[in-house]
Amino acid sequence: MPFARLATVTTPTSHIGLGLAAVGRPGYINLGREEDLGEDRSVAALRARTHELLDAAYAQGVRYFDVARSYGRSEEFLADWLTARPDAAADVVVGSKWGYTYTAGWSADAATHEVKDHSVQTYDRQRAESAELLGDRLDLYQIHSVTPDSPALTDKELHARLAAAAATGLTVGFSTSGPAQADAIRAALAVTVDGEPLFRTVQSTYNALETSAGPALAEAHDAGLTVIVKEGMANGRLAAPHAPAVLKDVAEETGLGADAVALAVVLRAPWAGVVLSGAATLGQLASNLHAAVVDLDDDQLSRLATLAEDPHTYWERRGQLPWH
Repeated sequence: MPFARLATVTTPTSHIGLGLAAVGRPGYINLGREEDLGEDRSVAALRARTHELLDAAYAQGVRYFDVARSYGRSEEFLADWLTARPDAAADVVVGSKWGYTYTAGWSADAATHEVKDHSVQTYDRQRAESAELLGDRLDLYQIHSVTPDSPALTDKELHARLAAAAATGLTVGFSTSGPAQADAIRAALAVTVDGEPLFRTVQSTYNALETSAGPALAEAHDAGLTVIVKEGMANGRLAAPHAPAVLKDVAEETGLGADAVALAVVLRAPWAGVVLSGAATLGQLASNLHAAVVDLDDDQLSRLATLAEDPHTYWERRGQLPWH
C-alpha cells in the first residue's frame, strides 16, 4: 500500500497511527514503563506484546505503523507480524526511520541507547538493514531527528541517494526534534534535487505542552507534505496520573481519558495528517483511539491552550527523563 494511499483510508481512526518506539526495546523515556511492561522485557515478551498491539490497532481501523532502526527490534517485530498477517500487509502503510543506531544491547540500563549519524555511510547501511527486514513493505523512509545543524540538510550526495530511492516509489521524509523544530522544518522544505522538493513527509513533536512547530508544520502541509505528529502524549506527561490539572478537568468533562483529550487536541489541527499513538498496553491503545470521537468546545480548548510551555523548557525537561 503506497504511502500516498493513506489519504484514502476512511476508518474512524484513519488519522491515528501506532508507533512502536515504546515496545521495540526494553528501555525508553516514557513515564510509567514499570507499570506498563513489568519485569519481563525479553525479546519474546516484547515481540508478543507488539503483535497484540498491532492486531488490536488493525482491528480498530489503524492503518499506519511507525518504526525506526533505533527502536530496538521494532522493524523485526513488525516484519514478523506482516508475514503472519498477509491480509493486513496488503492494507497498511509502514514508515521507518534511519539516522540513529541502537546501541543498548537489549538492556534498559545501558549507558548509551542510541547514536546519531546522518552520513551517507549510515544511510547506505541502515537502508540495507531496513530492506532486509521489511523489503517492499516499506512505504516511507525518514531521516531521524533532523535539527537545523544536521548535515542531512546540506549533503548533496545524500540528497541524490534519497532522490534515487524516491524514484523507485519509496516516499522520502524527515522527522525533527528539539526546540528549533520550526527552523529545521523550514530548512528541509527548501531542499531540492533537480529543482524538485526532496521530502514528501515531515514527522514532528507537537502536543499540548510543545506547540512551537505548529506554524512551520502548517507551511509544510500547504507545500504538499503529509504531516505526522509524534509524542502527542509528551512521553507520558499528558497521561494519567501525570497529566496537568487542567487536562484532567477537561477529560472528566468529556467522560474520556486525559490521553484521548490530549491526542484530540492534536487531531484538530488542520495540517495534522497522522497522529501517532505510542501505546504500550492494549488499554492505552483503546483509550488513545477514543481521541477520534472527542468533541471539545471553545472554552475547553482555551483552557488547554494555557498548558503550552516555552520550547526550551519543554525540551530540557524531556532530556532529563530517565531511560527505564
